Amino acid sequence: MVTTGRPTDGADAPRADVDGGAVSGLGPDWVPGPDGLLFRRAARVILLDDQDRVLLMRGHDLDQPDRSWWFTIGGGIAEGEASRQAAVRELEEETGIRLEVEQLVGPVYTRSAIFDFYAQRCRQDEDLYLARIASDGLGELSRDGWTHVELDVLDEVRWWELDELRSVEIEVFPAGLVDLVAALVPGWDGVTRHLGLAREV
Repeated sequence: MVTTGRPTDGADAPRADVDGGAVSGLGPDWVPGPDGLLFRRAARVILLDDQDRVLLMRGHDLDQPDRSWWFTIGGGIAEGEASRQAAVRELEEETGIRLEVEQLVGPVYTRSAIFDFYAQRCRQDEDLYLARIASDGLGELSRDGWTHVELDVLDEVRWWELDELRSVEIEVFPAGLVDLVAALVPGWDGVTRHLGLAREV
């Protein structure tokens, strides 16, 4: 099932502005970091079904409408929120799929990334969890919980077979995702692996 976001030309999209420590446009989880970049902590879910397919989103940046990429489900950790809680909340908001915190395994990976988004240079530290869900009775994916920013920049959500995903021509994040997921298909070995710092610009 593919969920399609609202097309936009970006003319009325909000921008992120740093003014006395306040950030608008991207949301309250983005704050100026010590290096001057907008920063947030994020939690993501590598969600597999019983056919070993992985659920990913495709999005683009308003400043680079011709460039799009696939990435894992997830988003920012709110103030006072635990990483695992953020992961299941973001999964439900972005897809309509509800999991319990206890269904998450990991974090199986952690990573940091620097990228341009909404005309700002951003840095994000991520925890990536693994979860599995049965295909039967899954229902249709939902975008009812998408924010105005997500409606502007998210294009679709779909399940990918790993062999099919390996052949896509656009970018997939994190880099090497197919191999990272394939290593988890038999099960997690209990070791959290840090993927390092990626510069996705």
